[in-house]
Amino acid sequence: MNRKTFLQGLACAALSRFSASSLAPAGNGLNDKADRHPIGRPKKPRAISMWEFSWIERRWDGAGYEDWDRALDELVERGYNAVRIDPFPHLLASDAHKTWTLLPEWNTQVWGSPDVNRIVLLPALFEFIGKCRARGIMVGLSTWYRQDDANTRMTITGPDVMAAYWVKTLDMIAGAGLLDTILYTDLCNEWPGDAWAPFMKPHLNFGEWDHPASLSFMHRTIALVRAHYPKMPLFFSCSSDRVENYLEQDLSDFDLLDPHVWMAQENDGEFYKLTGYAYERFDPKGYTNLSLKAEPTYRTRPQYWQDLLARKIDRLAMVGNKLSKPLVTTECWAIVDYKDWPLLKWDWVKDLCTLGAQRAASSGQWLAIASSNFCGPQFVGMWRDKAWHQNMTRAIKSASISPALRQGRLYDRI
Repeated sequence: MNRKTFLQGLACAALSRFSASSLAPAGNGLNDKADRHPIGRPKKPRAISMWEFSWIERRWDGAGYEDWDRALDELVERGYNAVRIDPFPHLLASDAHKTWTLLPEWNTQVWGSPDVNRIVLLPALFEFIGKCRARGIMVGLSTWYRQDDANTRMTITGPDVMAAYWVKTLDMIAGAGLLDTILYTDLCNEWPGDAWAPFMKPHLNFGEWDHPASLSFMHRTIALVRAHYPKMPLFFSCSSDRVENYLEQDLSDFDLLDPHVWMAQENDGEFYKLTGYAYERFDPKGYTNLSLKAEPTYRTRPQYWQDLLARKIDRLAMVGNKLSKPLVTTECWAIVDYKDWPLLKWDWVKDLCTLGAQRAASSGQWLAIASSNFCGPQFVGMWRDKAWHQNMTRAIKSASISPALRQGRLYDRI
């Protein structure tokens, strides 16, 4: 038996086994208890923050997440009631209690770990979701398919394997009685970018989600997971400069779209070209260029950059309206990469993020909105401005939702 046949058999066996498992709720969906919402919860957009893999990787002293109670209390204090995290489905499903050795995705950024690290997923995942539940925080599941020393993510040879990993992950969460806290499941972050989905064949990059092979992979994976969890909102988050592409494909099986939107990527990455930033992962020169050029570039033409962002949000709102499909944005609005650094100030970033969050909220097309992708305790300069966060979350959570979106799996759960 060759390796491909073996892995396909493993996927089928996993799907069969875990659909019948006692961990799964009756009916392969949400059970009656998990399907009930707190009485009186208003149907308003959720204010969501992205804690990706940092929630478990950044637990050394001073990293921001070593005390989950403190971090979550501070999140609630700032007005957020949803968080997006990575449950590492490929690792969780392979061995939930193993000590996994993770390799760094970068050392220039402060998401996750800047060096080799080790994690154990259970019972940590249950503990974290349980703490969220106790505070009324819904949890969006997503995954970056982080690389471990054995490169376990490369065992994903097709949609059957990916679906099997996710079904097992959801089964475990259901078995722990926590499925009612899950807001949605994003089967791969920024699919099919090679940073997060290097296993995709043929090789595809960010923005190529509408390639026929990609579409086939996504539809198959969603169908397999939905057969086990019919009430769970499912989708793939996709990065796309041309948002009108969403109108050209059949995405009826997507319960929502999670467009990641930054001024810095508009007009073919004009802002980054002018500032000399090229997403360097292990080279400080990108941040040196940002330190010297980012704010002056913005301050020279603030209205121009603001208009770029506003037009992108308006185009996305139009797309969502035409599709009658809710939007969620968890990575946004000013600049993709930023951090506390000697010459990097947060005020101009917050100005753009204020524009982005408020404009998205006013459209009625978003059911969950982030204030930025720097909304975590490791971004000290951004995090400590509590009043700014409270103003953002107040605007988000008081926004109206378009009547056309007041139904569906995601609306039922917010």
